[in-house]
Parts: sequence; structure tokens; C-alpha cells
Amino acid sequence: MLIGIAVSEGAIKSVADAAETYVPGFKGTEYGKMPIRDLLHMSSGVEFGEERNGGSDLDRLWRDMVARPASKDTIESLVQFNHRIAPPGTRYSYASIEPDVLGMVLHSAVKQSLSDYLRERVWETIGAEASANWLLDAQDFEVAHFGFNAVLRDYARLGRLLAHDGAWEGKQIIPTQWMLDATTVRSADSYLAPGNAMPTFGYGYLLWLLPGPRRQFAMVGALGQRVCVDPAAKLVMVQTALEDTPEAWDLWHVLAKQFG
Repeated sequence: MLIGIAVSEGAIKSVADAAETYVPGFKGTEYGKMPIRDLLHMSSGVEFGEERNGGSDLDRLWRDMVARPASKDTIESLVQFNHRIAPPGTRYSYASIEPDVLGMVLHSAVKQSLSDYLRERVWETIGAEASANWLLDAQDFEVAHFGFNAVLRDYARLGRLLAHDGAWEGKQIIPTQWMLDATTVRSADSYLAPGNAMPTFGYGYLLWLLPGPRRQFAMVGALGQRVCVDPAAKLVMVQTALEDTPEAWDLWHVLAKQFG
């Protein structure tokens, strides 16, 4: 969402731009060469074993970037993963590091913290009833892939914003075309479609795409947290949880059938 707003404001020129265009510390690295669009799709082709060897790459990223005192700064922690295993934009592979790369791009482009940018552009505009919290790494950059916390009703407000394709009370906060691009799969990107990216789901711009004849998508958090959205029906379902089970998807299917 924030990348889309930054593009609309001209802080980011295009999602075709490479990450190193905005973050000098990325220059000459595989992530630095990566178009922003492929990072949004988690399709960089850079090796990052999210679950390999018990999640060793993710553990290493946390030890180096998040734990205090950190053994590396944020940029060093990211660019140490620098081995390409596939061409960009050809294979989906869930990798928590890619939102972190995007977070540094956004921070450099808008020249303020992600928290302040979110608060000014979205949180205050949708009338959020409570402050949200966002986990910071050892250099006080937001951990873009994890640690954002909000109350359930504010997540519902966020879902309502997405259900109206970025509009709130007549004001377009996120460009409509960005929301369409973020939640649909181009014919040239069939590897991202539901059933191809994952056994059931597809993948958009850091959003899960749900199978079925209509455009439906979800924000998927850790341990069963879900925000499901059906723009055509203006239907939103939010679930907070402490256990990752299929329950939310089953409930969403019933609700979408009844109210969609």
C-alpha cells in the first residue's frame, strides 16, 4: 500500500526501477538489481531459505539485523544474501527478506520512517481508533516483514479501505489502478496465479490471492491472523488468532457465499 502511495506521489518513479536506484548501499548486489515489482511479488530469484534447515536463513537475518546489539547494520544484513537461483519475475518463493528490502527502498524514497508515512497517509485518514505498533530492528528501522500490531477494528478499517480499492469516504488514498495491479495476475505472470504460486492461493503485491471466479484477496499474518477482502461485495472479514488453522478460510468461504 505504501509503495503504491509513494509511486502516486512521485517519490518512487516506477516499480520497474531497481532497488539500488533508491538505496545506494544495495548497488552491485542481487537485491539491488531487482525491480521493485518482482520484490512485491516475492519473485526475486535470490536464494533465501525461509524454512530450509529449520529456517536458518531467517534466523540468521534476525540475529544480524534485529537482535540487539546487532552484528551487522540493516543494509549489510540484507545484502549478505546474494546468490541467484532463478531469473527475476519467473518463480514465486516466499521470502520474508524481500519486504525488508522494500522497506529500505520506501524509507529512502520518502525520506521518513515507515511508521510516520503510514500514520500520515493512511492511519489518521481512516480514523483509526488506536495507535498501532511496529517492531524496529537494531538500527531503528521498521522490520517490514513482521511485527505490525493493531486492534481488530482498525484492521477492519484497513480492510474496508482495500475493499473500496483504496478509497475512503470519497478520497482516493491508494490509487485504484495500483490496487487492481496488486490483486490481479497478468497473463504473462501465470506463475503467480492461485494454484501455481501455492497449492491453493496466488500472490499479488504482498497479498494472497484467493481462488474463485471473483477478485478476492487477503492479508495473511502469523499464527492465523487474516484480513479477507471481496471488493465487489465490499465484504471484509478480520480474524485475530494464536494458532494457524484452516478455520478462517472455511469461515470466509461461507461468508462470501452468503453475502457476496
